[in-house]
Amino acid sequence: MTARPVALITDVTDLSPQPALRILADAGFDVEVLRWDITHEVPEHARSAVAALAGYAQLGPDFFAAFPHLRWIGTASTGSDMVDATAAAAHGVTVRPLAGASTEEVATHALALTLAVERDLHRAQGVVAAGQWTDAFDRLPRRLSELTLGLCGLGRIGARFAELARPLFARVIGYDPSANAPGVEPVGFYELLAQSDVLSLHLPLLPQTRGLIGASEIGRMRPGASLINVSRGELVDLAALAAALDDGTLRGAGLDVLDAEPPRSDHPLRTHPRAVVTPHVGFLSAASLRTYECEPAEALVAWWSDLG
Repeated sequence: MTARPVALITDVTDLSPQPALRILADAGFDVEVLRWDITHEVPEHARSAVAALAGYAQLGPDFFAAFPHLRWIGTASTGSDMVDATAAAAHGVTVRPLAGASTEEVATHALALTLAVERDLHRAQGVVAAGQWTDAFDRLPRRLSELTLGLCGLGRIGARFAELARPLFARVIGYDPSANAPGVEPVGFYELLAQSDVLSLHLPLLPQTRGLIGASEIGRMRPGASLINVSRGELVDLAALAAALDDGTLRGAGLDVLDAEPPRSDHPLRTHPRAVVTPHVGFLSAASLRTYECEPAEALVAWWSDLG
């Protein structure tokens, strides 16, 4: 009898593993569910795994050394920064990110955060919660049709956000060395910083993008600008961002991601009065959840079938 191929689920996340388990079992796989984020203990049977579905656990050289037969990794996210790309290449492992599962949701969430920050909805809600009304609301929102929206990154999500937001803003500009988007005026990076009233980040986390927006870049931004980030928290120096919010250099920030999730209780942006922070839910909808839970497993099955 031919042995059944072994697949891994590297760690248990906020996504249910049950849909993937059913898909892989029906396709003839034995599946081992690991807790690589907690322990590197590996059942002997798992060492013969040919493929893995990655969650949040960091998959570095020790992971690849533990699974010498591994040839394919699928991620349940657009980003693949949890996988050490150098180690994967050295072991001949193909890494396949999940593409397009929540483009609509994340773009819509970016727009929602933009509106919340620009209309000061968090402050307005606080006024009502305190039993007060209009005369206690001491902020003047800006008219969007007089503002410039700047997009850093014009991939699927950035381009979709541009499409949603373009009717609302006077001008939409964008920086991306490898992509353009309809209705978005291409500009250089420093021009983007200087001309954006609202700057929204739509980038993967890579060595060259980590800390992309730091104190120096914030200093180049238009005074009173807002920053939106629905990509990865590590794109931004959050201490520098908090300082800029404190001193009024920036008007506000809308963040669905932080540099540590969940944040510590004393994180400077967790309860900042100029920040709207949501708990990394920009990707979420009933439709996207089905895709996240099923599509990586379906892709694994297709890859294995193509091998013949």
